[in-house]
Amino acid sequence: MRSFRATHNQVAVSANAKETAINTEQTLDTSLLVGASDILGIETRNENNSEELTGKEEADTVYSLGQTASSTLNFEKAQPQHIAFLAAYGLGQCANAASGAGYIHTITPLDGDVDAARSLPTFTAAMRLGKTVAKRRFASMAVDQCTVTMAKDSWVKAVGAIKGTGKVDVTVVEEEVTAPGNSVTLALAANGVHGATAGERLDNIHEIRVELTPGVWTQVAFSAVSAATPAEITITAPDTEVDPVTFKVLYIPTEPAWASFPARVTESPLRVSEMDFRIGGAWNGTAFSGGRQLTADINSVEWSLNNGLEVAFRPGQSGAYAGSIFRPARTQTLKLSRELRDWMLQNMLATGEHMAARIVLNGAEFAPGESYKVEIVFPKLAVLSDPISVDGKRLAEAGDLTVLQHDTYGSVIVKVTNQVAAYAA
Repeated sequence: MRSFRATHNQVAVSANAKETAINTEQTLDTSLLVGASDILGIETRNENNSEELTGKEEADTVYSLGQTASSTLNFEKAQPQHIAFLAAYGLGQCANAASGAGYIHTITPLDGDVDAARSLPTFTAAMRLGKTVAKRRFASMAVDQCTVTMAKDSWVKAVGAIKGTGKVDVTVVEEEVTAPGNSVTLALAANGVHGATAGERLDNIHEIRVELTPGVWTQVAFSAVSAATPAEITITAPDTEVDPVTFKVLYIPTEPAWASFPARVTESPLRVSEMDFRIGGAWNGTAFSGGRQLTADINSVEWSLNNGLEVAFRPGQSGAYAGSIFRPARTQTLKLSRELRDWMLQNMLATGEHMAARIVLNGAEFAPGESYKVEIVFPKLAVLSDPISVDGKRLAEAGDLTVLQHDTYGSVIVKVTNQVAAYAA
């Protein structure tokens, strides 16, 4: 039986290699352990003719204006690879270098655009729906927003909001077959039906219908599918007439290479208890010095990146999907929720003092003396607001820090250490 269980869903992306041009698919290289309810979705841009004089009270026609794509990828137990993937495609520049038994990925904001059609590098994504319902491949997906949350007594959580052009391939096709109404077999034009066994091939026939009367489609029962190419499908004759009629067969043909999903990369999830957070020091381009380490007083730290991506349909491109992904302006915030044990942030708010901050997230060892690691450095911050509140029986404050662009070191540096050779290369 065809499986429709959501737990069988699977998502894969071209994490290691970026697309060479917009709407040019890249090879899928990594399957992701995303949230159980995450779906790569299509947003259709249909409109009706209700504003036109049709001579009727209601609309009678729908116009297709193409489609775009979007998704939210939730990493509830974030691993270094997840943060590296979102940061590399969300910020735009990633320098990959070997280090011991692993690699260090230094990720920084891209100044300007990748090319005339893209402000950020894009990746290809694909999703398996259920186990055997269908697979879809999405070209030119981009990270619109990224949030990394580090709350006390929890896993590090990363969330990426994704936008895409809407160029999509699906493994399910519909084929018209002309045959006599009393046919007991239907021969496809060229394709085999996907499946190594008779049962799998039968499951991969989604529907057969026939037009016995003009404009009226009737379901046709089917019972077997041959292993040949083209395939022959055994059906129950829908009519006794020998006159040719039109059948429509909805099925999964022999799958293309992209439909074989790659393996997952295994890394240790990151715990907030292993976080080192320092604020108030300085970054000199290679190291963070000075500042103050915050520990037991932290409730949560949250870094947010917003690219505000605009996915647009431009002249001279396909009307079926978009041909431009533009970043109007990148913005970032760092939110620090802590117990009000001192007046440090309040004083920085009052004086307008600039500061730097560094977050280090440590994971398990992947080789003796070498560990998974994520380091996020903010060379220049300022406090926008810092309201005081009561949290249970404790005083608390919620510092909203804006991430500023340093003249020399930029706005943020993300360094990820793991055993993956490259991201967005």
